[in-house]
Amino acid sequence: MGVEVVLRDAFRRAQDYKREWEEYDAKLRAAGARGERPLAPRRDLQLDELRDILEGKVYVHAHCYRADEILMLIHLAEEFGFKVRTFQHVLEGYKVASEIAKHGAGASTFADFWGYKMEAFDAIPYNAAIMAAHGVNVSLNSDDDERARRLYWEAAKAVRYGGVSEIEALKMVTLNPAWQLGVDKRVGSIEVGKDADIAIFSAHPFDPATRVEMTLVDGIVYFDRAHDDGKGTIAVAGGAR
Repeated sequence: MGVEVVLRDAFRRAQDYKREWEEYDAKLRAAGARGERPLAPRRDLQLDELRDILEGKVYVHAHCYRADEILMLIHLAEEFGFKVRTFQHVLEGYKVASEIAKHGAGASTFADFWGYKMEAFDAIPYNAAIMAAHGVNVSLNSDDDERARRLYWEAAKAVRYGGVSEIEALKMVTLNPAWQLGVDKRVGSIEVGKDADIAIFSAHPFDPATRVEMTLVDGIVYFDRAHDDGKGTIAVAGGAR
């Protein structure tokens, strides 16, 4: 309840701040013809960011675990007329999956990491699959560098827990997070016109024995196992990297 009060107070102040600047802009346009310049409102850098949220210029990624937190943030966002782009961790998302989908938010969760603190006790490994089945854009996050280096194996767990298709599971670590970050027009899938950021594996990415054979960034080969000298440099067209 305390968090909700703090957030609501902040966004009410941001609404007033936004209104002050809108009134100032209107006065400035009216006074421009007379060569006058009205006094501008005092700039507040914190409220500037919240104003950008109210105007839809900034994506909101909300860190939460429990269903009551998720619902509170949805109700707060709808009260002030903005969208939560993505709920982070969202371990009880399966309890309110239909509400998340209706709001239009994404969910970035763990595959099977739970029970490590009180707010994570009700987490289940079927969370990603259940939310996806309700139409939520779901991604799987790493939360640390150890899990990040085998994130595609985390995606495979969504196939095991909940029967998500392999294609949909792969999207949970490619196209879906790209959408959540607002960069899906450039990355997240292999399509004409997108950045050529590609990893080529020796087998299916979900295969425990697979390994990366080649990586390209913007179409440039940055790693090629066939030419790897074991020292962090490889021979590619145009010289070593």
